[in-house]
Amino acid sequence: MPIVALDPGYAEKIDVRDREENFHGNIVVYIHWEDHLSFCAAMAFPLPPDMPFGALLQEIIPTYYGMHPDFPRIDWPAVRWTIDGREVTPDPAASLRDHGVHHKSLIRFRTPGLTGFRGSGS
Repeated sequence: MPIVALDPGYAEKIDVRDREENFHGNIVVYIHWEDHLSFCAAMAFPLPPDMPFGALLQEIIPTYYGMHPDFPRIDWPAVRWTIDGREVTPDPAASLRDHGVHHKSLIRFRTPGLTGFRGSGS
């Protein structure tokens, strides 16, 4: 939902610090593991747009989500992915940019059969 400022010229008065040009060639990418609310929100990562999607699978996701007891039980071929609400089948060799990921994109992954610690959603 868009926000409308009541102060005329408000947008010109603020310094937006999360603009893409402030990330030295990286883009901010949000990643969220659905049905696992022990991670209460999507995590933000500054990533190079040319990074292969496979690096998310091998480096980023295990590093930050690997501590969850469900993580070793993930059936990776069955994982359902969305990027900015659009269902995708990722190609590990293709870049984030090739997948349509841009600054402030949200990547969500859902792991069928896994719904948080002991099915609690957390």
